[in-house]
Amino acid sequence: MKYLVRHALVALVTSAMLAACSGGNGSADSAQEVDQESSLAGLEIKTAKATAATDIPVATVPGQINLPPQARVAVTAPFPGAAVKIYVIEGQAVRRGQSLALVRAVEPLRIRGDLARARAEADVAIARAKRLEQLAREGVIAGARADEARAQARQAQANLTQARGLATLAGSGPDGTITLRAPIGGRVSHVGIETGGAVDTMTAPFVIENTGAYQIDLQLPERLARRVKPGMPIQARVNTDGSGAIAVSGEVISVAPSIDPATRSIMAKASIGAAPGVVAGRNVSVNISDTASGNVSGVTVPASALVRLDDKDTVFVKGVKGFLPRAVKLAARTGDTVVIEKGLQAGEEVATSSTAELKAMAAK
Repeated sequence: MKYLVRHALVALVTSAMLAACSGGNGSADSAQEVDQESSLAGLEIKTAKATAATDIPVATVPGQINLPPQARVAVTAPFPGAAVKIYVIEGQAVRRGQSLALVRAVEPLRIRGDLARARAEADVAIARAKRLEQLAREGVIAGARADEARAQARQAQANLTQARGLATLAGSGPDGTITLRAPIGGRVSHVGIETGGAVDTMTAPFVIENTGAYQIDLQLPERLARRVKPGMPIQARVNTDGSGAIAVSGEVISVAPSIDPATRSIMAKASIGAAPGVVAGRNVSVNISDTASGNVSGVTVPASALVRLDDKDTVFVKGVKGFLPRAVKLAARTGDTVVIEKGLQAGEEVATSSTAELKAMAAK
């Protein structure tokens, strides 16, 4: 909003008429109003309305964007072998179940042979148990022999189930090749093998990162030891290429229980979602707010509306006849906004420009 102060002619005429009606004895307030109107003639003053504060800023602290621990998944080979083909490169986006590499190993061939033998042994054991059970019912053989045959059949079936599980784990083809697949959707952050190179079971050839969520490592000053709590909302100022900074919302998820004796600070973590400019490793400025305590309430105005007058925080409130200075109690300051706890009501208009001129007038 803009408030354009008009020429003081109308005010002067009004003052003169009042003085004539009162015998030439104008009040001191009328003289002050004329002085203000005359001094501000031609100035263009911008104003802003005070709005009720829903989030009380607590502090602005530095932070670094990182991926949460659960966002990284290592892809390992079930058996040692050699990389025959590699289908992806670092930084490539992959979907869940997408093929990453083809590995040839000897162990899957042995497992397939074990599976075939286990299947044959189970068929023989089951057939023998059925035959002996029939003979036992006819009284040809003792029932103990039929019981023994049934136990051997159950053991053979257990061996077959185990062999099938290993074959499923191997996921190999008839020639012993194993296809490594992405367990989650995301981006390939690490490729640790080359075509023709060895693949073992102790080193992950691929690491997949889920870039759908991030966390921010915060460094809180000692004075915020008991004030910042999990669940508090945060806003991270993230720079985007060519588009300036944007605010990404999130919340505090953890606060360290003790102060680091070396830095005299407290480590905390906050979660945020994916957004343009949000990249792991980037440093950001984070505004922490408090909505849960309810201990502090107030209104928010632009920081440009606040001045120091007579060693007090002051704003110039728009009235019917001009701007009047009013002392206020500041609750918090963050970025381009301040929160005023006392002295100003929601809906009142304050000057956000030409405050230096208003301050000079008020100091007279």
